[in-house]
Amino acid sequence: MNLENNPERASRLCTEAQARLMGRVAGLTDQEVRTPSRLPGWSIGHVLTHLARNADAHARRLAGAIRGEDVPKYASGADQRSGEIEDGAGRSAKEILADLDSSCSHLEQVFAACSAAGWPNGHFLGGGDYGAAGCPAHRLREVEMHHVDLGRGYTSANWPEEYVAWDLPVLLTTVPDRLGSGEERRRLMAWLAGRGPLDITPTLGEW
Repeated sequence: MNLENNPERASRLCTEAQARLMGRVAGLTDQEVRTPSRLPGWSIGHVLTHLARNADAHARRLAGAIRGEDVPKYASGADQRSGEIEDGAGRSAKEILADLDSSCSHLEQVFAACSAAGWPNGHFLGGGDYGAAGCPAHRLREVEMHHVDLGRGYTSANWPEEYVAWDLPVLLTTVPDRLGSGEERRRLMAWLAGRGPLDITPTLGEW
């Protein structure tokens, strides 16, 4: 199932993913939110703050679509995104968790409003590369990926099958441009075609 084309189902999966996330991070201490995450240069506080602001960004796009307005995720682009994360990462654990809970709850309220309205204007791009109808699926990816990045016991083994069925093919399309060398591309291609073992560990560029 292409979840980008099924915002109703994607929003339900996203709501479940957000509940799993909130359950795992409940009770984090100030010391714990300062510890490094699995993302270079980011603490757990950075990851959780990013997840809160990302929820707000998707809520903005979807609420705009209901009003008939093509709204971007971040009005000031990447600078706004990075600034908000840095500004929020140093807060207390209580503040960070309350913020995340509020942002997730608000997004779920917007999901409900979109569902009641029939997910209008799903083609609006908001200056990005996917329509507003794809917001629930892309939010689902953010929650599932960054839940793993927290390094708190949630791993790829916990990813729901429906999420993997959608996102694995999407990620595979990015591989050719992210492989480090022609030799890596050839060996991976041979393995995919059943023409040899995967006897290397490919080096993938940032995604």
